Amino acid sequence: MSRVQLALRVPDLEASIAFYTKLFGTEPAKLRDGYANFAIAEPPLKLVLFQGEPGEDTRMDHLGVEVASTDDVTAATRRLDQEGLATTEETDTTCCYAVQDKVWVHGPGKEPWEVYVVKADAADLAKQPDSTCCSTDATPPEPQATAGGCC
Repeated sequence: MSRVQLALRVPDLEASIAFYTKLFGTEPAKLRDGYANFAIAEPPLKLVLFQGEPGEDTRMDHLGVEVASTDDVTAATRRLDQEGLATTEETDTTCCYAVQDKVWVHGPGKEPWEVYVVKADAADLAKQPDSTCCSTDATPPEPQATAGGCC
């Protein structure tokens, strides 16, 4: 199973939840303070909403591909590295109320993409102090060129 993820920073979380519930005909899969996500079956989409600043326009936070396993994340990392793309790996990181393994890559317009697997539920939005996932500035780490392998 894999599906595209779209993460949006919205000025009114409650209004956005109501809108997307109607648009996709499904309730949120997870609701937390300042956060909601929808696991939409058709089209296969993980829609993530973060509470932004009141009065601001909705903006894209980041994009992603949710995959089924850590092996899938590892395979994506290898493939992206072989394609010459700079990647940043995160293992057992807490993000979006979940423990995840992931790899980040940025598109030519600096749009952040992650390939990730959810390993477990978590009580916190992002508890690692150095993690940028789900933070108010929401700037995922800039990938560093890797020469293969980890660290």
